[in-house]
Amino acid sequence: MVSTRRESGESRTTVIAAIAANLAIAVLKFGAAFFTGSSSMLSEGIHSLIDTTNEGLLLFGMHRSNRPPDKRHPFGYATELYFWSFVVAMLIFSLGAGFSLYEGATAWERGHEIEAPLVGFLVLLGSFLFEGTSWLIAYRAFNRTRGERSFRQHFRGHKDPSVFIVLMEDSAACLGVLIAAAGLALSLYSGDSRYDAGGSIAIGLLLAVAAFTLARETKGLLIGEAASPELSDAIQDLLVRNPNVTGVNELRTVHLGPHEVLVAISIDFQDGRPSEEVERTVTQLEKDIRQRFADVRRVYIEVQNRKDHLMFEEIEASDETASSSS
Repeated sequence: MVSTRRESGESRTTVIAAIAANLAIAVLKFGAAFFTGSSSMLSEGIHSLIDTTNEGLLLFGMHRSNRPPDKRHPFGYATELYFWSFVVAMLIFSLGAGFSLYEGATAWERGHEIEAPLVGFLVLLGSFLFEGTSWLIAYRAFNRTRGERSFRQHFRGHKDPSVFIVLMEDSAACLGVLIAAAGLALSLYSGDSRYDAGGSIAIGLLLAVAAFTLARETKGLLIGEAASPELSDAIQDLLVRNPNVTGVNELRTVHLGPHEVLVAISIDFQDGRPSEEVERTVTQLEKDIRQRFADVRRVYIEVQNRKDHLMFEEIEASDETASSSS
């Protein structure tokens, strides 16, 4: 369980670092927006403030997800982190993207003067450094478990939203700073403040894309995603190596939390084995799985004849076909 605790600690550190960075950046950006009158700077300030709130919600979700199981929630509260992660994705879309698009469209219509541009550029530079530092911490935590998988494969298969949400938010924030700087520079160069307003609109669209991506990923986790194929294959290999096991009828996994996997197994034993030996084998298999795979917290093993299992599968398949056609 040491690796699991270490990864959980890294996730918490990632979120806390992001909160500290975004809170400082939000203050700077609001101050710069006040002095410069920049629409894209104001959008970036709102963006950073919302990011700070979001990461606070992630930290709250991490705390709530650590509560022990009780009678009402016998599998614990680990899934609560996925719920708050989905809330964060919705807030990015409704508040971050919504406000930036509204502010940009309003500024485009009314026009505005850019004042004290040097202050704006200095703040954007400082913001980029803060955001870049937070991004680097999140990327290292994300990359540490990637192995040989591509970035996209690891992002789609990552089960800890507290890491990939911060990574996505910081990536959007760094791009947002560059967009705001470009909008501010083009407005000063051309004398047309609509470039700055366009920067605010572009930031809104960027946040909308980020929110959609995060919502899709966290929705999958909230519904229930299987563990990695590597974990399932390793568990199956452990099972078939036991001399009393003739075959694995079925092996299903689901992530209840980033580091909490439930495993349900149906196995076929050699005929004629005494019940005491079957019980000892099942106990040993469960013990071996828990010891070898730190993220596996719950194991349910069913002993079932292969023919009986196939019969029940056929019944289940016919029931699903009937329900889908009705």
